[in-house]
Amino acid sequence: MKMFCRTDQQCICYLCSVDEHQGHDTVSAAAERTERQKELEGSREHIQQRIQDREKDVKLLQQEVEAINHSADKVVEDSEKVFTELIRLMEKRISDVEQMVRVQQKSEVSRVKELQEKLEQEITELKRKDAEMKKLSDTEDHNQFLHNYSSLSPLSESTSSINIRPLLYFEDVTAAVSEVRDKLQELLNEKWTNISLTVTEVEVLLSQPEPKTRDDFLKYSCGITLDPNTAHTRLLLSEGNRRATVMEEQQSYSHHPDRFKDWCQVLSKESLTGRCYWEVEWRRNTVTVAVAYKNISRKAAFGSNDESWALVCNKNGSDFLCNKVLTTTSDYLSSRVGVYLDHRAGTLSFYSVSDDNMTLLLRVQTMFTQPLYAGLGFSVHGDTAEFCKLKNT
Repeated sequence: MKMFCRTDQQCICYLCSVDEHQGHDTVSAAAERTERQKELEGSREHIQQRIQDREKDVKLLQQEVEAINHSADKVVEDSEKVFTELIRLMEKRISDVEQMVRVQQKSEVSRVKELQEKLEQEITELKRKDAEMKKLSDTEDHNQFLHNYSSLSPLSESTSSINIRPLLYFEDVTAAVSEVRDKLQELLNEKWTNISLTVTEVEVLLSQPEPKTRDDFLKYSCGITLDPNTAHTRLLLSEGNRRATVMEEQQSYSHHPDRFKDWCQVLSKESLTGRCYWEVEWRRNTVTVAVAYKNISRKAAFGSNDESWALVCNKNGSDFLCNKVLTTTSDYLSSRVGVYLDHRAGTLSFYSVSDDNMTLLLRVQTMFTQPLYAGLGFSVHGDTAEFCKLKNT
């Protein structure tokens, strides 16, 4: 068995090479071993190189873990210091307010007591004068009466009348402090969104895989409600502010600067950062499923500027609109649209959803500079759309 048949890939004897394996590609077993030995050494070198590469990757990942932990620990420590300083500032302001109120309290009480003492002295003098006059009035001798009457001392000047203002006192201070609290809370809520967005945008070596199935998308599902303060006056919100319907009559909304004026549109109450997925069930004529920055012009339609991205849905299919550029995406569209947002990656995808089947309509790749808000837009009376309740929301 000193020969090797490359055709049949087996060891053979010399007789077989001229008989059963005649015409095959045959070489000596030693020659084949030498060839295979070279291949084996090459494979080993490749494996050893891969081992070295993977070991470097493991070491790099370990360094990344340490860097992430160190960065996170430092941020937590620094943040704790910043918030501690804020707490100390608040405590100082509490002390300042208390001190100012007490000083003013002491001053006002002193002023009132001083006036009170004057009034009490006047009352005492008036009572003494009244008793003197009563005694004179009871005198029976006329000459004595007239003599004593002429010697009566005149009354002292009366203290000015007291006008007590309505009982407000320091309540105005409470109102001023409450206003500071409200503005501080509003500022913290606004900046908290930026803090959350910054945290979610922390870059690491590894990125999460893109969702593929509907179940994968549902892992990122989020509950979305509509903000009544942004709703056009002809939009009726219902189902816990998840559904919007165009009405013929105006709705009784109070005035608000965030309200859309020229277009039947509404934005979500929740801001969207990180990875988010939601679905919209739409009916009737034409409904726009959109995302937009919060500061979008209240006189602009979704998709008419670079602050919003809109999928226009109707019975003829769907079109995508951004910055006034219209792109046809599909000739067929189900009544349910899925929207997937990866804010950090700058990915926005629209899907036609039917049962558990998802058909990609359009994927946008851009850079989002602010938190986004989900939006709905409508054209005519009767159009309606609703944010669906998904199993993870």
